[in-house]
Amino acid sequence: MTAEAEQVLQQVDRPVTKPRLRLPLLPTPKRTPFTFYYLLILLGTTLFLRFGDPDLGARLLRLSSTDAHNLWRRPLFSLLTSAFWLSGEAWLPYAIVFTLAVAPLERRIGSLPTVGVFFSGHVLATLATELPVMLAIHLGVLPRSDGHWLDIGVSYGFFTTAGALVFLLSGRARLWALVTMETFIVLFYVTDDFDTLAAVVTLIGHTTAAHLGLLGWGPWLRRRVPLERAVRRSSQ
Repeated sequence: MTAEAEQVLQQVDRPVTKPRLRLPLLPTPKRTPFTFYYLLILLGTTLFLRFGDPDLGARLLRLSSTDAHNLWRRPLFSLLTSAFWLSGEAWLPYAIVFTLAVAPLERRIGSLPTVGVFFSGHVLATLATELPVMLAIHLGVLPRSDGHWLDIGVSYGFFTTAGALVFLLSGRARLWALVTMETFIVLFYVTDDFDTLAAVVTLIGHTTAAHLGLLGWGPWLRRRVPLERAVRRSSQ
């Protein structure tokens, strides 16, 4: 048997391997565990609000709200639990924006730093908007009813993460990402009813969160990421 014939037989005997479908942008438990499991938690709480006991759901939302009343009585509990509910029953849009902004940042800087960026925005933007409301109520400038409204959701954390990611980009990608982020904030402004205090507080919170990520976290992370890559290369 010639050498060419043996090569043909070896190729025939090889098992046929099916090509794997790879979706590198989607959150996964291995590469982006924070984004993946956080979206699962949000899916669970969203399904509970949709199909669970409506009275219990409403009570949990009231307890988790970061309005001035709850921040005064149970600050740690409301700051933590408010980040595990979505305002509304639409989970898929949040899954999309988390895939576009939170997961890419997690792949660049790691899970624990991403958790820090996300929840710093959630906490600091909440305090920056609700503490003045609390003070105004105490001074009698605002009625006490303004201390009771439903303030839940993940948008502050998302905007902080998006702002940090924008600063890590370069060239035209950074410019377009910045324009897109600011456009989102403007859309919130023009589509909401700003006759209410809640809408004004939310707009200020979104703006604060986005620029906390952009101007606060962004420069530090931009210096940190190349340094970590250099350390990893030197240790290999």
